[in-house]
Amino acid sequence: MVRGEPVTSPLERRGPSAARAELRVAARRGGRAVLPFRRQICVLHTCRRGRIEAARCPDVVVAKIDPRKLKKKQTVNISISGCQPAPEGYSPTLRWQQQQVANFSAVRQPKSEDEEGWKKFCLGERIHSEIDALPDNENIGIDYMKVGFPPLLSIVSRMNQATVTSVLEYLISWFGEKKFTPELGRWLYALLACLEKPLLPEAHSLIRQLARRCSEVRAMEENKNEEQISALNLIICLVSRYFDQRDLADEPS
Repeated sequence: MVRGEPVTSPLERRGPSAARAELRVAARRGGRAVLPFRRQICVLHTCRRGRIEAARCPDVVVAKIDPRKLKKKQTVNISISGCQPAPEGYSPTLRWQQQQVANFSAVRQPKSEDEEGWKKFCLGERIHSEIDALPDNENIGIDYMKVGFPPLLSIVSRMNQATVTSVLEYLISWFGEKKFTPELGRWLYALLACLEKPLLPEAHSLIRQLARRCSEVRAMEENKNEEQISALNLIICLVSRYFDQRDLADEPS
């Protein structure tokens, strides 16, 4: 035997399958499997070596860090128990805070089947109800319930394809009887960006309807509002060129 080599029994050298076979034979005979003497010595030797190696391990291991690699100036973030008080004149009013909470809550409210709710959400009460101006008794910041919520990524990214199609249908239906507005244009663009290809049959029909309506409004434009004409051209271009509705495309000038 070479010094330093672990003690092994013939059973070990035969492999683990031989040990399992020995245990099965012992079980069939109604007794317990008794390890051979050399096997017992091997087990004790292994346990002893494990205890020795464990005793050599330090209780605490410290990483070796080269201090020259550390930056001289480091940013230390210290958490405090609460927010720092607002300087004088910076603190918002209670009404403003309540209004922002109501606006944020409204973001979570419309269901996919709530047509009127989505129209008010996207276009605002002012445009949806065709009111020139709503009373503003106090400067409470932007009231999104009045002017409509912009199509923020945090909003549209939560919509599944069924919701995108439903909201697109609601807005196109509204657009069929109303004038084109910047708020409507932003939402139509965002919803088109959310549509997945290949298009569902419902979405295919809707975007064709949208392009035709944009062409009708463009043809009736008398003041040649360049901003509005450009927005209408963009929607027609996306529907016809990106979504492959080439029969609706404008002829190049």
